[in-house]
Amino acid sequence: MPSILLQSDLPGLDLIHRGKVRDVYALPDNELLIVATDRLSAFDVVLPDPVPGKGEMLTRLSNFWFAMTAHLMPNHLVERPIAEVLPPGVDISLYARRSIVSKRLKPVPFEAIARGYLIGSGWKDYQASGSLCGITLPRGMRQAEQLPEPIFTPSTKAAVGGHDENVSFAKLVDQVGQELATQVRDATLAIYSFAAAYAATRGILIADTKLEFGTDVDGKLYVMDEMLTPDSSRFWPAGEYRVGISPPSYDKQFVRDYLETLDWNKQAPGPSIPAPIIEATAAKYAEALDRLAGIRLD
Repeated sequence: MPSILLQSDLPGLDLIHRGKVRDVYALPDNELLIVATDRLSAFDVVLPDPVPGKGEMLTRLSNFWFAMTAHLMPNHLVERPIAEVLPPGVDISLYARRSIVSKRLKPVPFEAIARGYLIGSGWKDYQASGSLCGITLPRGMRQAEQLPEPIFTPSTKAAVGGHDENVSFAKLVDQVGQELATQVRDATLAIYSFAAAYAATRGILIADTKLEFGTDVDGKLYVMDEMLTPDSSRFWPAGEYRVGISPPSYDKQFVRDYLETLDWNKQAPGPSIPAPIIEATAAKYAEALDRLAGIRLD
């Protein structure tokens, strides 16, 4: 059984943010220690039950993708052993594979989403208006159908307990300026297209993915936080993909589908998740890590 970390505890370090999944601590030299816990969120609500090993799987898959896409966009990683920054007495084995040291960047206050297929909130928006984030799509498209080309659909970044909202590219330009908005859009689509092509060779379709970006003191743009994980993407097994249904997936859509069967208003507190759902979710994360990166948990 992988180790479980629901909430980090690092005495002596300054905790500056506890997110849905990650705990972020300030380090000297304008750096951060980011710890991926095993917390599970869905519909922007942190659920009460952790997924064993999830933080390690997210971190190792993100690091795989950061290395794979470094030629497309610089990332926030700093080459520093985790043991060097942990407080004395902390169990290094609990943190080593779920933590990273990163540059401390100024986040772009929007989530950068690339969509290659019509699913999720995009499918709902299309059904209501025939468009998505101000982009008019062809008439008569079906659920899970591949888009004519990948599209960039930014969204607001909600605080814990809030809900993200899709916005237009024009809204992004209004908030961050034309140059930065264009850089974010172009980098998002380039990373998605590269990753989708690679994943297809591993038998996985990446339906969509969410990226986050930040700038340094000189205004240089970096991709940050996590990249192309089951928490931030929809991964579909290519052999089971069908248009017209929500395909089975390697990601937490499995949890979302279960939650949709409940009488729950998608507000905190979230409902408890049955053990078989947790175990199946952990297995899906592990399979995605193995198929995409060739990494298996000890």
